[in-house]
Amino acid sequence: MRIPVDASTSRRFTPPSTALSPGKMSEALPLGAPDAGAALAGKLRSGDRSMVEVLADHPGELVRTDSPNFLCSVLPTHWRCNKTLPIAFKVVALGDVPDGTLVTVMAGNDENYSAELRNATAAMKNQVARFNDLRFVGRSGRGKSFTLTITVFTNPPQVATYHRAIKITVDGPREPRRHRQKLDDQTKPGSLSFSERLSELEQLRRTAMRVSPHHPAPTPNPRASLNHSTAFNPQPQSQMQDRDTAAWRCQ
Repeated sequence: MRIPVDASTSRRFTPPSTALSPGKMSEALPLGAPDAGAALAGKLRSGDRSMVEVLADHPGELVRTDSPNFLCSVLPTHWRCNKTLPIAFKVVALGDVPDGTLVTVMAGNDENYSAELRNATAAMKNQVARFNDLRFVGRSGRGKSFTLTITVFTNPPQVATYHRAIKITVDGPREPRRHRQKLDDQTKPGSLSFSERLSELEQLRRTAMRVSPHHPAPTPNPRASLNHSTAFNPQPQSQMQDRDTAAWRCQ
């Protein structure tokens, strides 16, 4: 007895890779792996060129962040807390960021994870967010610097980090000890002349006290006056000699 076999069940299984048509293969992989890597490298190189151009347009003013899309102003290495920065802090976007997008700045390190800042929010305008009078109130600690976290509230938000941006202390930067010693050495001649001037003024004061009529005159020494009269006034001795001569003549 012969059992009939359904033709639909006798089909062989074909793997999915061989079932794809050449058209689908071309849509899934538009470029080969070497071509895709070359295109990506070209995009990165074009982005690097734009960053280099912006840095060249503002030499010494801008610095790179860890994000390839944003630059920021160079901060002083050491600054006093709650003091206005020498220049306004700016965040520059290399990509297209709509005007009015808020940008915030936060500062922290392992000792002060969220330092107090003032005027730490700005809005993008023409790809630049300018912070008016940004101030660092919190201190970074002795020998430590803050790391800035820049958040740009696009959709989705973008974050850039500026490592070892600034050190904040109570007194701010001081002159080196050697420089202070040189300044002290330079001021020594001036201090000597000042002391000499004081001695001259003291001598003038004493002279004025001697000449002043309100100052009592010194009392004379009676012994000196007697010695002066006996030494320089011979009148009593001459009178006694005249008397003796007259008496001798009368006898």
